[in-house]
Amino acid sequence: MAEFSTDTRIRRLVRADRETVRQILEATGSFTAEERGIALELIDEWIERGEASGYITSVIEESSEQVRGYICYGPTPLTDGTFDLYWIAVDSTAQGKGYGQQLLRRAEADVRQRGGRLLLIETSSQESYGSTIRFYERAGYELVARIPGYYRPGDDKLVFAKSLADVG
Repeated sequence: MAEFSTDTRIRRLVRADRETVRQILEATGSFTAEERGIALELIDEWIERGEASGYITSVIEESSEQVRGYICYGPTPLTDGTFDLYWIAVDSTAQGKGYGQQLLRRAEADVRQRGGRLLLIETSSQESYGSTIRFYERAGYELVARIPGYYRPGDDKLVFAKSLADVG
């Protein structure tokens, strides 16, 4: 497991971070142009409307104030205490340093503070998402659903969940 850098801080995303996050999303090579467009739409909603957008978006930066990753999550409409993790991405040159785990742990703590009890994550079953799947499993998420052919033939939707109700 990667050691967490102590030389970082997590803060809410601001307009000036948008281009850096766009570059991070592109550089990972994991997201299609359409997926990156959707991620940026959510960021734009957050920038324009804040929490009224239904999204909570933060970045992690090094002491040099260089943004290394971001996370976007929010309450799931029509549920009691369920939240969705929409996006998490770390700069490809900074992966393996614990930034993703730090972002995820902070989001979990924030969800708990908001009365959240369950955090859900959806991802692709494609082989290229293997490291992403292992990341969620190492973070204590359990695969609770698989929908065959959801994204396209041969690309299943995987749903991971973690109960936050009794976790400290």
